[in-house]
Amino acid sequence: MSHSLPALKHWLALSQLNISGNKLLQFLHQHADIKRLFGMSDTQLQSYGFRAGLANKLDATDWQKVEQDLQWFDQDNKHLIPVGSNDYPTLLKQTQGAPALLFCYGNKSVLNQHQIAIVGSRNPSPQGKNNAEQFALSLAQAGAVITSGLALGIDGYAHQAVVNANLATIAVTGTGLDRVYPARHKELAEQIIQQGALVSDFALGTGVRASNFPSRNRIITGMSLGTLVVEAAIKSGSLISARLAGEQGREVFAIPGSIHNPLAKGCHQLIKQGAKLVETAEEIIEELQALALWQLESQETSSAQASFELDKDYQQLLQQIDYDTTSIEQILDRSGLEIGVVSHMLLLLELNNHIANVAGGYQRK
Repeated sequence: MSHSLPALKHWLALSQLNISGNKLLQFLHQHADIKRLFGMSDTQLQSYGFRAGLANKLDATDWQKVEQDLQWFDQDNKHLIPVGSNDYPTLLKQTQGAPALLFCYGNKSVLNQHQIAIVGSRNPSPQGKNNAEQFALSLAQAGAVITSGLALGIDGYAHQAVVNANLATIAVTGTGLDRVYPARHKELAEQIIQQGALVSDFALGTGVRASNFPSRNRIITGMSLGTLVVEAAIKSGSLISARLAGEQGREVFAIPGSIHNPLAKGCHQLIKQGAKLVETAEEIIEELQALALWQLESQETSSAQASFELDKDYQQLLQQIDYDTTSIEQILDRSGLEIGVVSHMLLLLELNNHIANVAGGYQRK
């Protein structure tokens, strides 16, 4: 663990509460030590935007559970990643409702690599299974980290295809990382830890609850450049994930199917609503290439990737960012642009070294 023991204890205490990551970022911008949070009155905490009653909740911290949780961090590849950490996923940090901290079991560096989410039915057709495996493998071979939810069906097939090729995948869980759900994916989870990472925003010991899965889905789509829906019925969790991705300003892709297949109807509905119809993984890569600056490894070319030329819109946005820390709210106010548009543009500016992502916002370089 990279955290000092006192800091880790206080972050673990916060994992027992439902606290806003965005507000914590603002607090950390003024107070580098999270311990300061625990000594403040409710009035002081409210001045930082926290809800009334937080002081009482902090006073009621179960420190015995914190001591028990500390024992989980007995290996080098178990991490607690607060929202102010450089290890925290940059794309997720830009989203509304970003979690205050993430538990990570595995290689934490994959959290800030280019990710594509793959979601779909828990009971896919044979063709759906094949599509999940083939798209996941092709995207992973092109340099993407495949992110999904460790569920049965499409999630599991996508994860398995990637680990079989010794490539990286991230599984975001709806439970604490000290347990695996569903239990039959225990071996798969162990394989994922070797190549990628398990991630959760839920405290250790958290069991299976239906109410946990929307939060899990928001992390899956929030960390990813785009979300691919492989198969989905009209009423399914995958369509909720697609809606979340759209709200976060991310691309949504859907694979079409037979008009007679009930599991194609959700994808067809998404396509009617503006999702991009895709038939090959290459179409997804091409769509995101300008954003992620990818190049298919299978294309043998000696020419270096052209450097990103700032067009007028990007130059104007760059001018709204100071050499001191500029918050997302300030950038939105100054530019007059929507959060989804700004998120895309900020990522491209960062990837091309024009700005730096820092605690509390961005700085020009």
